[in-house]
Amino acid sequence: MRVSMTLRRMLPKLIPFFLLCVIVGYGYYVRAIRPYPEVTDIVHHEDSFSELNSYFKDIAVKKGALYAFEILRRAPLPPQTDIHLLGHTVGDELYKQYGKDAIQYCTDEFRNACSHTVVVGLLLDYGEKALDDISESCKKAPGGSGAYTMCFHGLGHGVLAYENYNLEKTIALCKKTGTRAAQFEEYPQCVGGAIMELISGGGHSPEVWSTMRPQYLTTADPLSPCDKPYMPKEVRAFCYIYVTPHLIEAAGGDKNHPDPAVFPKAFSLCRALPVGDQDRDVCIGSFGKEFIWWARQSDARDITTLTDEELARMTSWCSRSGNAHDTTLCVESIQDSLYWGGENDPKISAHFCALLGVQDPVAERSCTSYVQVLTDRYTPHTSK
Repeated sequence: MRVSMTLRRMLPKLIPFFLLCVIVGYGYYVRAIRPYPEVTDIVHHEDSFSELNSYFKDIAVKKGALYAFEILRRAPLPPQTDIHLLGHTVGDELYKQYGKDAIQYCTDEFRNACSHTVVVGLLLDYGEKALDDISESCKKAPGGSGAYTMCFHGLGHGVLAYENYNLEKTIALCKKTGTRAAQFEEYPQCVGGAIMELISGGGHSPEVWSTMRPQYLTTADPLSPCDKPYMPKEVRAFCYIYVTPHLIEAAGGDKNHPDPAVFPKAFSLCRALPVGDQDRDVCIGSFGKEFIWWARQSDARDITTLTDEELARMTSWCSRSGNAHDTTLCVESIQDSLYWGGENDPKISAHFCALLGVQDPVAERSCTSYVQVLTDRYTPHTSK
């Protein structure tokens, strides 16, 4: 009876304590079960890419860019969403929040979007005097052995914007990035990024871009600007690597979602270059890298999840090139993108070759041999 009376007197004091425990416990439960509410909320922001882009920017501003990158990793997104561009949006905010130190938080996800935005931010903020800091940041870029030079591809996007979409000035500034240590490969990578920005970019200054783009890209000369006198020979191949979407436009297709019926005509535009010209082979082969994204119907964040159907779709498109030699060039370009400088799981490359072998054992052997070339190129070798 005495214990019961004591408990009765203490109960009014204990109830608030128990309620507090329940509330705190529930809070921990919610955070454990649903730590990122945006992952499920994102379905309400998918009406357009513009809305989705704004949503990720809002998350990055309010909760931090690192948090927003976590959402980008986890959230279910509509098929064929430009994950790389969303990564640029979040990366822009990461750079604003951490400056040049942002590079230490980058990963090689989303096709290196994070490291790309850091170096572009440095250039736009500080101009040419940032080139040394940009070089140091690129040395820290995450990924395989190709990450350093690919970092300058990302820079090329920003150089074009920095030079108000004037391609001649962009080429001149890109040339200053080349170093003897990297055999000056930074230079063509930078120009390649600028060509990609010219064709499909414009995010930094849409009005200037829309005015300047038609000065360089025309249907009257589909190979422009790669065939122009101001395009130096040493970077011309990288121009042809990235001009592919414009060739689709020149053939009458939609560069973002082309009808495969336009592919034969688009391939044929490269044949304006002389037979035996290395640039001709580059131009034709580079369709393969685009086919990955056009064939992809599922989540593009992890390239290793490509389905057999998607892989087969790409090879069938390569066969529209018109001849066996050009088809091989196209298939090798697919492998370049699947392997991505050694940054992707090589199992998808091996599986792709095996899939080719079902129809053509010779093609499988050629494919496997090319994968070995890529492996040798991007695997670090230590001297004994």
